[in-house]
Amino acid sequence: MYIPKHFTVGPAQADEMLHDLVAGDLVTSTDDGLAATFLPLLYAPSVGDHGSLLGHVARNNEVWRGQPVGEALVIVHGPDAYISPSWYPSKAEHGRVVPTWNYVTLHVHGRLVVHDDAAWVEDLVRRLTDRHERGRERPWSVDDAPTDYVAGQLRAIVGVEVVITRVEGKAKLSQNRSATDIDGVTAGLEAGGSDDVASWVQRLRP
Repeated sequence: MYIPKHFTVGPAQADEMLHDLVAGDLVTSTDDGLAATFLPLLYAPSVGDHGSLLGHVARNNEVWRGQPVGEALVIVHGPDAYISPSWYPSKAEHGRVVPTWNYVTLHVHGRLVVHDDAAWVEDLVRRLTDRHERGRERPWSVDDAPTDYVAGQLRAIVGVEVVITRVEGKAKLSQNRSATDIDGVTAGLEAGGSDDVASWVQRLRP
């Protein structure tokens, strides 16, 4: 990933994004070409030197069957938004401004491990469910479904794990603009309802 120095995501921000991660694109290279799958994921920080990402795919998904060529890649998408030149005060000064896009992303590289094991998959499904049902007025539990039905569903999926070897992060958030332009970007984002991007712009401003 091309990362100019002023757009680099530091270790603290990368760790925060991994802990907050809910889904990402798993990309693997095979003898038949690239394969990409969007997956809900859990971060397991205690695995290996850099943690791992846990997910599952349909048993019919070929991504787990073939031997991957080299490392796997998980693309983690943070907040993003269009940036209008009209938000820059510098537009009125010299007009030398163009549209751009602000975004935060991680590229997580690692070794793909397949878990074709019902107990492993069930534990992951329960953990994923508990995470996303937590806080609901009437949270759903795996135990709410008939046991034989759950068993059948588990047989239809296979666990995958990416044991992380390195993480690249990029936060392109107007850090290369003047302080007044950054203020204009923040105001424009907030007015358009992109408060999450605006928050990151303010957090990482020079």
